[in-house]
Amino acid sequence: MSQLKAIIGLGNPGPEYDATRHNAGAWLVEALADEVNQPLRPERKFLGHYAKIRLADSDIHLLNPQTFMNRSGGAVAALCQFFKLMPQELLIAHDELDIAPGTARYKQGGGHGGHNGLRDTISALGGVRDFHRLRIGIGHPGEARQVVNYVLSRPGKTERAAIDATIDEIKATLPDAIRGDWAKAMNRLHSFKG
Repeated sequence: MSQLKAIIGLGNPGPEYDATRHNAGAWLVEALADEVNQPLRPERKFLGHYAKIRLADSDIHLLNPQTFMNRSGGAVAALCQFFKLMPQELLIAHDELDIAPGTARYKQGGGHGGHNGLRDTISALGGVRDFHRLRIGIGHPGEARQVVNYVLSRPGKTERAAIDATIDEIKATLPDAIRGDWAKAMNRLHSFKG
C-alpha cells in the first residue's frame, strides 16, 4: 500500500456545525494541527483550511474542506492536483453511523455507504475508490428518518468524551499507518473501546 501523504477531515463549515457529529473527521484534523501547534489556515486554492505538519518523519498535508459535506470532493481533488497526490496516499476521516461512539476503523477502498462526503469525493476523483478511510463512530439514532437531524446535532457529554478518547487513540496509531504498517495500526485501533 502507498504511504500516506494527506489526512482530510470531512465536515460542514461554520460555527453552527463545528460541534456536530457530522464533523468528527474535521475534529481529528484539528486535533493533529493543535498537537504540533500548526494552525489550520484558510487556503482558497484547496477550498478549505490547510496545514502541513511533520508526523512519523513524514510531511503530511492536513485539510478540512470548507465546502458543505456533499461538496467535499472539490477540495480533495484540488489538494491532489496541486501536490500530485494519488488517491491511495489519502486518508479521509469521516463520521460513521454504523459504529458506536468510542470506536473507529481504518478501511481501504469500498463504496460510499450513503455518506454524502464520500460520495462526492469518489465522484471528484473520477470514480476512484481506493483511498484510505478512517471511520469515526458516532452511533445511529435507530431510525433512518432521524439520521439527518442526528448527524447535524451535538453529541452528549459522555458521547463526545468517547469520541475524543478515540481521536487520541487514532493519533497514537497514525505513525504506523503513515509508515504503511496498516496491520499494526488496525490491530491497535480496532481493539480500542473509548
